[in-house]
Amino acid sequence: MTVSRNVSRNVLVCQNKTCRKQNAAKVLAAFQAHLITDVTIIASGCLGQCGNGPMVLVLPDKVWYARVHPDEVHTVVEHHFRQGQPVQAMLYRKKRQG
Repeated sequence: MTVSRNVSRNVLVCQNKTCRKQNAAKVLAAFQAHLITDVTIIASGCLGQCGNGPMVLVLPDKVWYARVHPDEVHTVVEHHFRQGQPVQAMLYRKKRQG
């Protein structure tokens, strides 16, 4: 999947209790440390994926990243925002039911 590099984006970093216990504040700070053109970093409430955090949601791409570590943020910035390629190994994939 390739995403457009020429669109404004919002990056929501969950800061709810479960994600905070897993260093979500450091993930948020790592995103904020990068100056990314047309990207707004937002400390969000619960993104409804407890147990998979820290969760990061990139809009309008609708790309979810799970279990993000602060040292992985640079990879997301370089690949997703600068090269237009979501980081496949970090994507959150819901398990299919049935």
